[in-house]
Amino acid sequence: MTVIISLLRGVNIGGHHKIKMDALRDLYESLGFQGAQTYVQSGNVVFRTKAGDISKLARRIEDAIEKNFGFRPVVVPRTSVELRDVISRNPFAMRRGIDPKKLAVMFLKEIPSAECLQNALKIKTAPEELCIDGREAYIYFPNGMAHPKMSWPAIERALKTTGTGHNWNTVTKLFELAQALEASA
Repeated sequence: MTVIISLLRGVNIGGHHKIKMDALRDLYESLGFQGAQTYVQSGNVVFRTKAGDISKLARRIEDAIEKNFGFRPVVVPRTSVELRDVISRNPFAMRRGIDPKKLAVMFLKEIPSAECLQNALKIKTAPEELCIDGREAYIYFPNGMAHPKMSWPAIERALKTTGTGHNWNTVTKLFELAQALEASA
């Protein structure tokens, strides 16, 4: 079985699109996924599945959430192998003084085209630093994430794909949960 990390965009943010995590775990179990575990209140779910087509799996989860909770979030899935790769490709990993609380990964729904990528990288992001690699955008916020200067919506429009962002501590914790679920199989 494959361990999947399902990242939901816009769940439990600012009092909107509320889902209790126990209800979300129950929903995933009802879809036939095994060992569903949530992390924090933003709709991160780690689970096992036999499903082979990950994009179909994402649509199935989106459909079920819409049916059961009345809104349709973007679901961005990654396998545990893919998440390991995301961590290993961190372009800031070797730089001294990087605070993991100020580093985020935007998990993109699709790989942007070369043209879209060039357009996005032309957008001024200073003082934030942006590196886009495949289906991930790594962003370092030297002054913290509370009041960024960079416009993520503008970058997302240029990339012509959507995604969901998570800080580095959440990314590494989700990977730990995925590893533990793999080990328990």
